[in-house]
Amino acid sequence: MNEAVIVEAVRTPFGRRGGWWADTRPDTLLAQTVNGLLARAGLPADRVEDLIAGCVSQAGEQGANIGRLAAMLSGLPESVPGVSLNRMCGSSQQAVHFGAQAIAAGDMRYVVAGGVESMSRVPMFLDVTLGQGEFKGFESLNPALLERYPLIHQIESAERIADHWQLSQAAMDEWARESHARAWAAARAGWHAELLPGPQEAAHRDEGIREKTDPARMAAMAPAMRPVGQGGVTAANASQLADGAAAVLLADRDCALADGLRPRARFLARVVVGSDPVMQLTGVIPATRLALARAGLSLEDIDWIEINEAFASVVLAWQRELDAKLSRVNPWGGAIAHGHPLGATGAGLMAKMLTGLEATEGEIGMQLMCIGHGMATATIIQRL
Repeated sequence: MNEAVIVEAVRTPFGRRGGWWADTRPDTLLAQTVNGLLARAGLPADRVEDLIAGCVSQAGEQGANIGRLAAMLSGLPESVPGVSLNRMCGSSQQAVHFGAQAIAAGDMRYVVAGGVESMSRVPMFLDVTLGQGEFKGFESLNPALLERYPLIHQIESAERIADHWQLSQAAMDEWARESHARAWAAARAGWHAELLPGPQEAAHRDEGIREKTDPARMAAMAPAMRPVGQGGVTAANASQLADGAAAVLLADRDCALADGLRPRARFLARVVVGSDPVMQLTGVIPATRLALARAGLSLEDIDWIEINEAFASVVLAWQRELDAKLSRVNPWGGAIAHGHPLGATGAGLMAKMLTGLEATEGEIGMQLMCIGHGMATATIIQRL
């Protein structure tokens, strides 16, 4: 079996919904990101054999196979195909998995895998609701499915996780403040080498991060869905809606070396699991255990852990269950600070994690994404 490696990984700065990228179409944003990736890698565009793109709300400007549309808009020749996939929040991490698997199987030598989401221009839930994307329940889902699984909004799942693991709003707010503090410190130090140039002052940071947070103001925020006094998940301790794109250049190791390219990391484990569709965000726990078992590692062997902060309760529940050291978790902050452009976050965190491993001279990194309807993706990479 051939060995798949990461040659280059980039992302745009993540912009707030209605912010930096609000005037940029998502297909254009992904095409620009692909061009930036290939320019950094120094790979001729005609060597790419496929563009695999994750995108969650595949409607409107993100419909009609945005992977192929972005390929056509980019500097890739028309001979390069493109495909779009939706594994919800894990979409572009799954795109990386699929690209690596195609290379390992010997079907391809170079693949661009990534994703995009413009939550400014394509509202979340637009592909499953009637109207303009405002969530009004799961009207379009099969009634038989809803009889089998009483599906709920992810915010309520995050609340149930907090209840189960006895996580207070104060504890979730504390992690949120830490996320912003770490993200601001990393941005101020200029560590984000994975970032492509962005609009205005965005070259070295994401739009949503805050230099200072107000504990009293955070504590006074009402729950996002539950009545006051009956919940702790607020806008302050959940991920920010965001716009962004990310792309990873995957290659057959021998081919990359023969072409004079430098492999930066290899894969030790690629995992996807299903979990309780109602709690739906706890899959990161079994995904971690399975990925570690497949790689023959323990948590103590992992130098950098990147877990998507869809909600603070997800990260803290995962930590309690696995007794992980939070100092190794999201060292440069997470989605509570930098935002979560759904289809782009997976590849974006991969780029960020690889940059972080190189900056800290770490060797092993693990990335985890909780996913709606009860799934999770996990990847373990080794820096080369």
